[in-house]
Amino acid sequence: MILRLKIYRMLLKASIFLLPFAAFQAGWWLWMFLSTSFHRPALFPLAGHTTTILLGTFVWTFFAEHNRVTSFDELFRERTGARAAWSACLATFFALLAALYFSRNDLFPRGLLLSALLVLFVLTIFLHAVFRFLCRRGAHLAKPTRLLIVGADRFAWTAGERFRRLSFARCDIAGYVRLPGQESYAMQKQVYDLAQIADLDSSQGIDEVIIAIHPDRFSEMPQIVKALDNLSLPAKAVVDLGEGVVVREKLFQIGNIQMLDLTSTPTESLDYALLKRMFDLCFSASVLVFTAPFLVLVAVLIRLTSPGPVLFVQERVGLNGKPFLMYKFRTMRCSPKCESDTQWTTSDDSRRTAFGKFLRKTSIDELPQFINVLKGEMSVVGPRPERPHFVHKFLNEVAKYNSRHALKVGITGWAQVNGWRGNTSIEKRVEYDLYYLQNWSFRFDLQIIAMTIVSGVINKNAY
Repeated sequence: MILRLKIYRMLLKASIFLLPFAAFQAGWWLWMFLSTSFHRPALFPLAGHTTTILLGTFVWTFFAEHNRVTSFDELFRERTGARAAWSACLATFFALLAALYFSRNDLFPRGLLLSALLVLFVLTIFLHAVFRFLCRRGAHLAKPTRLLIVGADRFAWTAGERFRRLSFARCDIAGYVRLPGQESYAMQKQVYDLAQIADLDSSQGIDEVIIAIHPDRFSEMPQIVKALDNLSLPAKAVVDLGEGVVVREKLFQIGNIQMLDLTSTPTESLDYALLKRMFDLCFSASVLVFTAPFLVLVAVLIRLTSPGPVLFVQERVGLNGKPFLMYKFRTMRCSPKCESDTQWTTSDDSRRTAFGKFLRKTSIDELPQFINVLKGEMSVVGPRPERPHFVHKFLNEVAKYNSRHALKVGITGWAQVNGWRGNTSIEKRVEYDLYYLQNWSFRFDLQIIAMTIVSGVINKNAY
């Protein structure tokens, strides 16, 4: 079964990586047809521009891998895979457009590039559909893999049923192995005792062994593995550590130590560490440079409308629970630190200045936080940072609250663009922050930024 999956993965990756060659050829035909239909000259020959096609293939390979277009595991999770394919095609288009612009290549028609990328998108969706069909067809025609499930309780039976329902790999259950003290849940299949394993082999129609035991019996794993030594059959283990613990690319080895990372987060990925940081630096620097005259104007108006400093500096809790000083434009009258650190702002808060109401309603007061982003204390997108007083309070009141500190805090976030900001439900905010943590991608960040610009700047809960 594993070998079959590896072959599927290899073929899918190779096919996706080679798609640009077919896409540029088909795109050239499409471009020629459209040019002729609109009576425009189309004398450009595709031959001789191999460099552009090779560059397009290289760029596409990177973005297809980054957006998991080549992932066989995602093939059966999404219905079409159109979103990932479109993101990869769009990123490839803009990268090639930039390359053509800076190389001063005026010969390669931009219409041809657009046609090729549209064809690439269609071919990607078509290839995914073909792979799904062939995998399911192949699984239907191939001889099913006969599995011996070690474990006979409800946990093991559920695992066996999930294997039987795999659409791309046919599996049958040859039997179950009851462990000491286990009550058998598998009534319709042959059930063996652990001591009987030594008498079994492939002649009983068993192809593979699957160890499916509940986490509370993991201490029995060495005994089970030793009992399997005489089988001479490939053995795998179902890793299910309970609700809320998802294992995906978390098994690794340091020297002779085998480890399972139980709290793996996007911060440990190269995409998050490099791509997100580069974007944060470029985006924040651009915002601060282009809005500099406006920021100066806001600072002057703050000084003219109320006494006190222009910036409000407050301690907040960031990545991994580390405190930092966050910057905002001052929107309230100066008050004791203990008051501002322990009180929420309400809709009729008398501490706000007249100009401060406007700044808070439009979120302009948040702009100095781009300085925090440049310093690496925050990100453009992430869970909103909270004051230490409320962090300690919510740790005891809200389940999984501390999980939101596994990411860099942000100026905007998934909870905020969905309306959960200000004096709203902390539980809902945590729910949305955890969704962002579990589904982070660079594309997701761009979506949140777009939602912030379109509809999230002025919010009824910002006061």
